[in-house]
Amino acid sequence: MSAREILALNMIRLRAARGYSQEALALECGLHRTFIGHVERQARNISIDNVERIALTLGVSVGELLTPPKFG
Repeated sequence: MSAREILALNMIRLRAARGYSQEALALECGLHRTFIGHVERQARNISIDNVERIALTLGVSVGELLTPPKFG
């Protein structure tokens, strides 16, 4: 699993668990809605600064956003 895929899956899971739409998450992070969508679709590279902004907004560590999800 690539780092982009891991980040995307974790963002989608955590965003949904917290009841955020892509637009709401983007607003809270200070990012554009389409940027969040691109990251979740693995269509865009993301800087570590933006990973940190998203992690802080979701209330998790950067490491948790980049840790492969456990299935099952």
